Amino acid sequence: MSLLFTAFVVAFLLTMGVVRLARTHAHLVNDHGEGPQKFHVRPVPRVGGLGIVCAVVAGALSLWWQDRSVGDTGLLLLACALPAFGAGITEDITKRVSPRQRLLFTAVSALLAGWLLDALIRRTDIPGLDWVVSFSIGALLLTVLAVAGIANAVNLIDGFNGLSSMCVLMMLGSLAYVGFAVDDRLVAVMALVGVGAVLGFFVWNFPAGLVFLGDGGAYFLGFYLSELSILLLARNPEVSPMFPLMLVIYPVFETVFSMYRRKWLQGRPVGMPDGAHLHSLIYRRLLRWAAGERTARELTRRNSMTAPYLWLLCMLSVVPAMLWWDNTAVLAGFIVLFGVSYVTLYWRIVRFRAPRWMVLHRRRRRGMAAAGIIARHDGSHANRGTGCRPQRPH
Repeated sequence: MSLLFTAFVVAFLLTMGVVRLARTHAHLVNDHGEGPQKFHVRPVPRVGGLGIVCAVVAGALSLWWQDRSVGDTGLLLLACALPAFGAGITEDITKRVSPRQRLLFTAVSALLAGWLLDALIRRTDIPGLDWVVSFSIGALLLTVLAVAGIANAVNLIDGFNGLSSMCVLMMLGSLAYVGFAVDDRLVAVMALVGVGAVLGFFVWNFPAGLVFLGDGGAYFLGFYLSELSILLLARNPEVSPMFPLMLVIYPVFETVFSMYRRKWLQGRPVGMPDGAHLHSLIYRRLLRWAAGERTARELTRRNSMTAPYLWLLCMLSVVPAMLWWDNTAVLAGFIVLFGVSYVTLYWRIVRFRAPRWMVLHRRRRRGMAAAGIIARHDGSHANRGTGCRPQRPH
């Protein structure tokens, strides 16, 4: 736990430094751009990944001081992460690194980890695919594809305050639990270090949104999460190959579904960004037009209200993965169940038939506005007892 605390303190202090730096060097660290997936109301520093990476390095160095053999492997893993993080943080600062280039550098990181740490997927429990990964080239290609895909998926869900970081925090916590269960000190401790680092960033990111992960943070966390999962699988035969997939099924399914939706339903390039992701729809359909003032503070609060809905969805994968980490059949069933649940939820929201548990908060706020407890959109206050409902913006 001391390593977790060390990582937390380092991330907390460095992220605070980034927030303060934004006041004097906003042109270097702030996100000024517009886009379909950007919902913040003011420029925000997007180099929060810097504090996370430094905190993980500090934790790994502390681990090395306690146990040289385990610490050496942890530091080597972080060295492999440099291309992925470097490409992401360069994009955060310069805005000149394309998604294809970021994926390429993440693939380089995966190749390095496969070569230096033997972090390769050699079993899947999927007929046919197990034959492919029985060859070194097949295992290497699948590993690179998985690592780059998960890193991109973590970046994809980084759309609202606290969403991506809390999901990764829960996944790393589950990895730590299983790592301790199978007595894998490297995976367990490095996962705990990651938990501390992400938590130190999270307190600045949620709910106020004072700093963002950025591409550097998202790609690093995606690489870190996927490599620890692969190492756990490679070093512990009792762990089901479905465990890592179940653990990250939310961001992975979001990515695959988005590619399918863009290509086959909309006839658009799969890499073109849009505002039709599940988290974007939840915000637009349930929270964007909630009653209240249209101030920056109120809009930021609604931004933060979006993430908890998706945290619940993420828990539907993390909790079963943690409970049945050694049972392939059960995990495969939960993966199918998650896919069906996701698609059902998505189409209900698209047709504006959101589940009852999602609309209760919205109805409560409307009732409060009608009773004069909260402000209306135009900044005036509803008259108590009149029964008038707040007008929706045109």
